[in-house]
Amino acid sequence: MHRANLAALPCSLARTLQIVGEWWTLLVLRDICFGWNRFDEIHDHIGIARNILKARLDTLVDQGMVERHRYQQHPDRYEYLPTAKAIDFVPALMALVAWGDRWTAPGGPPVLFSHGACGHDTVATVVCSACSAPLSRDDIDFRPGPGIPARGPRDARTSASCSASPASAADPSIR
Repeated sequence: MHRANLAALPCSLARTLQIVGEWWTLLVLRDICFGWNRFDEIHDHIGIARNILKARLDTLVDQGMVERHRYQQHPDRYEYLPTAKAIDFVPALMALVAWGDRWTAPGGPPVLFSHGACGHDTVATVVCSACSAPLSRDDIDFRPGPGIPARGPRDARTSASCSASPASAADPSIR
């Protein structure tokens, strides 16, 4: 099966999926960011096949999300430490967990997170970076940004969102 190179699309979501979109990758990244750093720890914690775990770790290392450090020789053994790029991704992981807790956990969240600064349990929420109001689809509009190609196979409104919305499609200023 041929897989598309999502990194070539002018879409930040597609480019992110090129890095973390394969099965198991988000779970591997979660484990590394939360302290399971050795191959056997990750393997035992999530039950992933060793060859797949190696492939996912290689991708995360190649993409600068994880650094590989040898902690033992004869035989060589490595630990995998999150980079600043991976730590910056933790809020996205937390947002996915919050969605999963709401829509796939009828008995309630299997894990609770607490905020170290205040000690209270917390759930990730996405808020406006300017006014801190919670965001929902009805509150969001989009337009082409500085990273969109001037010309390409898709028009600006499609590339800006990776799929055109009816509201923006009718707005001639976006074309």
